[in-house]
Amino acid sequence: MRLSRSARLGATVTAVASFCVIAAAPAPEPGAPGIGDSYFPLLGNGGYDARHYTLDVAYNPDTDRLDGRTALTARATRNLSAFDLDLQQLEVTKVEVDGRRAQFARDGDEIRITPRQYLRKGHDFTVEVTYGGVPEPLSGPIVFGSDYGWMKTADGVFVACEPNAASTWFPSSDHPSDKATYDIRIRTPKGLTAVSNGRLVSTYDKGGSTYTHWREKKPMATYLATATIGKFDVRTGTTPGGTPIYVAIDPVLSNSNNVDVYGVTAAATDYWSQVFGPYPFEETGAIVDDMPQAGFSLEVQTKPVYSAVRSETTIVHELAHQWFGDSVSVAHWKDIWLNEGFATYAQWLWAEHQGTRSAHDSFLAAYNARPADNPFWQITVADPQRDTMFASAGYQRGAMTLQALRERIGDTAFFTLLPTWTKLHRYGNADTAQFIALAEKVSGQNLDDLFQKWIYTTGKPAL
Repeated sequence: MRLSRSARLGATVTAVASFCVIAAAPAPEPGAPGIGDSYFPLLGNGGYDARHYTLDVAYNPDTDRLDGRTALTARATRNLSAFDLDLQQLEVTKVEVDGRRAQFARDGDEIRITPRQYLRKGHDFTVEVTYGGVPEPLSGPIVFGSDYGWMKTADGVFVACEPNAASTWFPSSDHPSDKATYDIRIRTPKGLTAVSNGRLVSTYDKGGSTYTHWREKKPMATYLATATIGKFDVRTGTTPGGTPIYVAIDPVLSNSNNVDVYGVTAAATDYWSQVFGPYPFEETGAIVDDMPQAGFSLEVQTKPVYSAVRSETTIVHELAHQWFGDSVSVAHWKDIWLNEGFATYAQWLWAEHQGTRSAHDSFLAAYNARPADNPFWQITVADPQRDTMFASAGYQRGAMTLQALRERIGDTAFFTLLPTWTKLHRYGNADTAQFIALAEKVSGQNLDDLFQKWIYTTGKPAL
């Protein structure tokens, strides 16, 4: 068949247009080795969005060895010729992308993976990494000078990873801005209990091992994942408000405290649901382990971990984080006061709720406790710097900021602002500028001077 001249011209124009479209498509390039957080430049990874992790880990407390296989489903956000995962210390033995062996190379804590074919923008892919070794906790000044991450205990392991230790036990895009859902399967020696995030799917014994499967259906930052293992007394049920609850307490500690962990967890979960908005997850709970060397607790998603028996106020603090930090996570680590200032202020609200002290009096006590020349006042709350990101200023001065805001805009606006914030950014990320903008919108006031005074300026503010 012979085309007419006009048809031939039309075909030529179409072919040229198609060539231009193809030529305009961006060439595949490697993803960046970090998301650009100023405190941790190489945490997280560019070029893709993590969607779901399936973690299969086996841990032997006798040797402290961890063997794992992590499958990450992600979506390419650009045409990718290669991409990175964060993994510290552990040895990688095999990598597959979409079921095909892929090349990989290591540069410090970065694993650069090169698939056989480039990954097209907008398409989902799965990378599976087989790895193993002896995880080591991280140390340094960041977390109150304590070790953190994967920490061996007398009968297992205590896992608390904020801010950058999730990648000490599984390959990931280890930054809170890249949330995903999780299936976590843990194999331990028979007789030990493995506790993780979300709801318990199954647990069974086979041979000399116990296999436990947990599932977290809501998006979660990597540092909030746990695989805490040991001997635990477990109590389950529902809060009076109807939220499922799972509390695991090391029997070494069960008779050494005056705190009803189960009762306080249930009561605080229900109360915060009234003040901050509906509870954002499927289950609430606690993991109380005998780990005095850690010296801290962490707001692990759905089940905060406590390194020893803690006070009632610590429990209400960590549970407030389920809204402020877990459901609404920081966009960058410099915004950490949005986690810690809010959870500390929740302690003041709890005392007010209990009738023991008003939040105003808690504010004055914190303000008057430190003279103007105290180093406490020299940290900029909205950008506290990496090594002092968990200094008390973010907690206490952050809470003072919220009380100052409450007294400025009034209770009606303030207690409208909190649940509006958690609803607006539910399961996502947010920053300080967004909070200020919302506070101004809800209150109808210009609040630049208040926030400049309390979180952007050093020195003790005048009352």
